[in-house]
Amino acid sequence: MNQYDVAIIGSGPGGYVAAIRCAQLGMKTAIIEKYSTLGGTCLNVGCIPSKALLDSSHHYEDAVKHFEEHGIEIPGEIKVNLEQMIARKQGVVDQTTKGIEFLMSKNKIDVYQGVGSFKDATHVNITKEDGEETIEAKNIIIATGSKPSSLPFINIDKERIITSTEALKLKEIPKHLIVIGGGVIGLELGQVYKRLGAEVSVVEFMDRIIPGMDGALSKELAKVMKKQKVKLNLSHKVKSVERKGDEVIVKADDKKGNEVTLTGDYCLVSVGRKPYTEGLNAEAAGVKLDDRGRVEVNEHLQTNVSNIYAIGDVVKGAMLAHKAEEEGTLVAEILAGQKPHIDYNLIPGVVYTWPEVAAVGKTEEQLKEEGVDYKVGQFPMRALGRARASMDIDGFVKILADKDTDEVLGVHMIGARCADLIAEGVTAMEFRASAEDISRMSHAHPTFAEAVKEAALAATDDRALHI
Repeated sequence: MNQYDVAIIGSGPGGYVAAIRCAQLGMKTAIIEKYSTLGGTCLNVGCIPSKALLDSSHHYEDAVKHFEEHGIEIPGEIKVNLEQMIARKQGVVDQTTKGIEFLMSKNKIDVYQGVGSFKDATHVNITKEDGEETIEAKNIIIATGSKPSSLPFINIDKERIITSTEALKLKEIPKHLIVIGGGVIGLELGQVYKRLGAEVSVVEFMDRIIPGMDGALSKELAKVMKKQKVKLNLSHKVKSVERKGDEVIVKADDKKGNEVTLTGDYCLVSVGRKPYTEGLNAEAAGVKLDDRGRVEVNEHLQTNVSNIYAIGDVVKGAMLAHKAEEEGTLVAEILAGQKPHIDYNLIPGVVYTWPEVAAVGKTEEQLKEEGVDYKVGQFPMRALGRARASMDIDGFVKILADKDTDEVLGVHMIGARCADLIAEGVTAMEFRASAEDISRMSHAHPTFAEAVKEAALAATDDRALHI
């Protein structure tokens, strides 16, 4: 029987990063993955393929709508080759997952392909196509991730009523895509197919899209998406989803209780994700799950069984790849006797629509709820020379700072390249910068990053220069 210092069940961003860090710290490490490729949901059917399609569809939309204004003339009709678009996406995925295989080899991590399940607290059974193998490990990290949630009355047939997994490999552009859920996944994939020519209707139970983010971001993104002709049905409670041939009929009640019927050829169910622990046999190791199926952990991500830890989507908190990576690193360093920490308030959140939406720290609603005295500095992207040059004028940067100390409490932005710009907010808040600190830092001109400086100036005695 092979013996290890650490065995990790699941090879998503949390699992494979944990494995690399454990190996770097001198531990003999094994990683177990039930699928034939490494990388988990994120690399195979999540973050990476969705961004590939978002980029491809963005290029197409630019060619159709904006090239002429830029002085670029293309003779003939511009067409979508969906098959090639999906093939390119798969190529990106294949290249990325092969990169993880290389990293496992480079760091001398043993990879087992099969379903990992607990035999007891120090032994993991690996069920493979050609039989079963058991390995022993002093410490075990659960990194089994999550899978799409649904509603109890919805039958996901993976043909017309689909999840994000199927939406990434459609063989045709929908005529009318109905998206149930106005969160990150639904809006990103909805925008992909809207750009390619589909009619898109979003049905959201809450009174705004991206409901977990600052209200100002929700409002601005809704305004932009309406301008893009995406139909938003807010405060709508879905009560039935039925397929009839190639049609899907969705019935919902609006906020007044009136029934609304939407008919489309595809329905994307994107109502969130849930922890994936099926087949783990956690009870054999004595590991406790909470009432939502998540693995219960303490502040060190340690379960009730002292040598077993859990990270990523399978534990409480935001279901984000970069949060899982931070947790994987933390557990590895704890096992090595170090004293790492994670500030969950400083884990940024991003929506990769265009314009992009990104945030870190407290929302304005949270500060009000907590009774914190704060001030707001906001600056519109359209006031930037770089934004006008690029024809990306939607959005703004908003900085929330403590009214007395000027410490930055939250940074919220919507606009071009905000997924990258938010790192400045994270850095500033990690070092407990004040709004004035950011306002006195030189920002290259012309850039989108100038909006961060200007928002900081606006929060510092309303000193924005360019508005």
